[in-house]
Amino acid sequence: MSPTSHTHDALRTNRLASTTSPYLQQHAANPVDWWPWCPEALALAREQNRPILLSIGYSACHWCHVMAHESFEDPVTAELMNRLFVNIKVDREERPDLDRVYQTAHQLLSQRAGGWPLTVFLAPDDHTPFFAGTYFPREPRHGLPSFAQLLVGVERAWREQGAAIREQNQSLLEVLASLEPQGGAELPEAGLLDAAFHQLALSFDAEHGGFGRAPKFPHAADLELLLRRQARSAANDGDPDPRPLQMAGFTLERMIRGGLTDQLGGGFCRYSVDDEWMIPHFEKMLYDNGPLLALCCDAYTATNDPLFRDAALASADWVMREMQSPEGGYYSTLDADSEGHEGTFYVWDRDAVRARLSAAEYPLFAMVYGLDRPPNFEGRWHLHGYRTPAQAAESLGLDLPQAEALLASARATLFSAREHRIHPGRDEKILTSWNALMIKGMARAARVLDRPDYLESAEQALAFIRSTLWRDGRLLATYKDGVAHLNAYLDDYANLIKALLELLQVRWSSADLAFAIELAEVLLDEFNDAERGGFWFTGRSHESLIHRAKPLGDDSMPAGNGVAALALQRLGHLIGEVRYLEAADGTLRLAAESMRRMPHAHASLLMALDDWLDPPEMLVIRAADDRLETWQQLAQQGYRPHRLVFAIPSELTTLPGTLAAMRAGERPRIYRCRGTHCEPPVASLADL
Repeated sequence: MSPTSHTHDALRTNRLASTTSPYLQQHAANPVDWWPWCPEALALAREQNRPILLSIGYSACHWCHVMAHESFEDPVTAELMNRLFVNIKVDREERPDLDRVYQTAHQLLSQRAGGWPLTVFLAPDDHTPFFAGTYFPREPRHGLPSFAQLLVGVERAWREQGAAIREQNQSLLEVLASLEPQGGAELPEAGLLDAAFHQLALSFDAEHGGFGRAPKFPHAADLELLLRRQARSAANDGDPDPRPLQMAGFTLERMIRGGLTDQLGGGFCRYSVDDEWMIPHFEKMLYDNGPLLALCCDAYTATNDPLFRDAALASADWVMREMQSPEGGYYSTLDADSEGHEGTFYVWDRDAVRARLSAAEYPLFAMVYGLDRPPNFEGRWHLHGYRTPAQAAESLGLDLPQAEALLASARATLFSAREHRIHPGRDEKILTSWNALMIKGMARAARVLDRPDYLESAEQALAFIRSTLWRDGRLLATYKDGVAHLNAYLDDYANLIKALLELLQVRWSSADLAFAIELAEVLLDEFNDAERGGFWFTGRSHESLIHRAKPLGDDSMPAGNGVAALALQRLGHLIGEVRYLEAADGTLRLAAESMRRMPHAHASLLMALDDWLDPPEMLVIRAADDRLETWQQLAQQGYRPHRLVFAIPSELTTLPGTLAAMRAGERPRIYRCRGTHCEPPVASLADL
C-alpha cells in the first residue's frame, strides 16, 4: 500500500511518518509534501512532468539537520518545493544503491566530492540527474545561492532549456556506463601490494598518525592491510620491515588516545576535523566500530600492548550497552547532536570536572586529557589524550599502576555524571551489512579477549538476522519497528559470509556453515557477472536504476567486491567449492586495471589478492575431548591473519565438501591445508 499523507496527534504529517527510517521520520512533520522513493512518487513526476527533487541524508548527519531546520521546516521554502517539484527523501543507509548512483552523478556534474545532505534534481521520466549539490543555505553565502533561489533557477532551467538538459543527461549516462570496469585476462600482480604500501607510506602523517590531512577518517581497511603486510614480512623474512606495524600501530594509538575515541564511554566517532585526531564529528557509526573493534584486537595480538586491548574492551562494552536491541540486532548510529548542538553530550566545563573529582584524581586527569590547557571546543573541553598516563604519572611523582587506578576511577565518576545528560539520538534501524561487520568484530573480540559474553552478543545478532532478515532464501537489508524490507545488497551477503567464517573460528556450528553456503549461492546467482567478472552492488531482481555499479574501491565501507572475493576464497578452500574460487578469480581480473591506477584505494581487494597469491594455512582440528579447545587456542595464539583454525567436534560426521574427508579418529587429528592442497593428518600440534 502506498504511504499517504495523514494527520497524527492533531499534527499534520506527510507520507514519511509511515516509513521505517528514523531519518525519514525526522522529516514527517515538515510542511514539504515529501514522498519516500516509491513507484507512486516516480509515476506522479512522470504524469505531471515535474522534476524530482531528491534529498539524500541520514539520521546522524549534522548538516542534514541544519538544512532541514533552515529550509524544510520553513513554510515559504516548502511552498516553493511543493509547487515546483515532486520531493523525494531517501535514507542513504537504507538505500545505499540510490546514494551510490547519485553521489557518482554529483561528482560528474559538479566536479566536486559529494557528501550529505545530497541535493539532486532528476528528470521526471528517466530519473537522470541534471543538477546536483550538497548543503544549500537559507540565505546566499560562501558563494552559494540560497536554497529558494536554487529552486526557482533549476525549475526555470528545466522549462526553458529542456533540449540542452536532455543532451547533457544522455552524456551523463554514457559517462556513467564508461566508468564501469571492463575486466581483463590478467590477474593483478603481486607488486600492487608493494605499490599500495609505498603510497600509504608517502601520505603517512608521522607526527599525528593517519594518512593525509584533515578531515581524517579511520580507514580501518588500510590499517588492516598494513598489519597483514607486517605478518607476511615476519613469516617470510628473517629481518622483517618494521614500518607497516609502526604506521598502523601509531595511527591506531593516536586515534585511541585522542578525541576520536569516547574516553568515558568507549567507541569511535566517525572522523576527525583536525590533523591531531582531537575534535571529531561526534556521530558514532556501527560500520566504523565493527572493523575498528576487530582491528584493536589484531593490534593487541600483534604487539601485546594493553592500550589496544583496553580500547577493544571499551568498544565492545559500549556496543552491548548502548547499541544492541532487546531483539538481538545492533542499532545503526548515535547522532552527533544533542539538545540541538553538536558534541554537547561529550564536552565538559573545567570547573564541573574539578568539582566531581578528588584532589588526587583531578591534577592527573587534567594533565592527561588537556584540562590544564585552553579549551579546545567552543569554549569547553573535549577529552583528548595530550599526555600518556605514564608521562603524567612521572610529572606528578606517581607510579604507573597508581596513576592508572586514579584515571579509571575519574573516568567512571564522569561517565556516571554524563549518563544524566540528554543523550544523542539513536537511529534504531537494524541494517544487515552493518550488523555483519559488528558480528565479525565481536566474534574476534570474544576469541582474542576470551569473553564468552561477546560471543553471545554476536550470536544474538546473527539469530536476529536469520529469524527476521532472511526470508524465502534471500536477505533483506533493513529492519525497524517490526518491519523488515528492501532487497539486500552485495555488502549484506559478502560481509555476512565473512562474519560467519569468523564465528566458525570461535566455535564450530554446522548450521552457520550451511548458512554461509546458502548466502554464497545467492551471491553467485544474484550478483555475480559470470561473463565479465565481479559483483554488482544490486541483485538481478532489484529495481532498475539509471546505473548498476560494481564497487571496487573502499570508501566508508570495505568494497563489496573485495570482501566477496576474500570470503568466497576462504569458504571455497574450506569446503572445496571450485565455483567460489572461480568467482573470486574473475573479480580480481575485473579489478586489476582499477587497482593498478590507485593501489592504496583498494585495500579490501588487495587483501583478497594476498590470499589468492599465497593462500592462508587452514587447520581443521577433530577431537572429542578438551584437546579440541586447548589446541584451537594454541593454534590461534599471536597475530596470524594467514591462518584459519576450525575446531570440529568428533561426533559431527556429516560435513560438506572436502571437510567430509577430514574424519575424526580414535585419537585427535589435525588436518592442514593450504589452498587446494591438504597434508595427511597429524596427531598433535607438535607434529605440525
